[in-house]
Amino acid sequence: MSLLTPSTPAGRLGGVSVLGTLARRLGHRRWFAAAGRLLVPADRLVGRLTRGRVVALGLIPSLVITTTGRRSGRPRSNPLLYVPDGDGYVVVGSNWGQPSQPAWALNLIAEPTAEVTLAGRRIPVRAELATGAERERLWRLLVTEWPAYRTYAQRAGDREIRVFRLVPTGAAGTGGAASAD
Repeated sequence: MSLLTPSTPAGRLGGVSVLGTLARRLGHRRWFAAAGRLLVPADRLVGRLTRGRVVALGLIPSLVITTTGRRSGRPRSNPLLYVPDGDGYVVVGSNWGQPSQPAWALNLIAEPTAEVTLAGRRIPVRAELATGAERERLWRLLVTEWPAYRTYAQRAGDREIRVFRLVPTGAAGTGGAASAD
């Protein structure tokens, strides 16, 4: 029996690409996290060149977040996996399981207004740091999409991985994402 149906494009199983499924399985491996960290600059470039239409090679649901640098005051753009939650977007500061918080998460703590670029649309958002039961609910959504987050949490040691809900604050625009620095 074939898993591909007439409504499922070739190379996609149940709406998830074969490569996306493979990436989810490999996401737990240390070498995958190391490779991912090395590929982030290329992913930023692809996101910028495609005006946010292609991020993470289209393998996983991704957006580009542009925060304000907490020290420089300059726009800082980073590609992130996200999961939808009502009208918002949930992102996680896993930093691939590294012991330090990612800079973009620290930027959101300092200045919670940001912008996401999703499918070529720029959307102003306000970040809400999730805590308690809400954090647990959002964490379950995240690990359903990317099970390797559990592995990253173990690797992070004593560092609590921050979970943010990005809430749209105004009308979405079109155009490119801010330049990554």
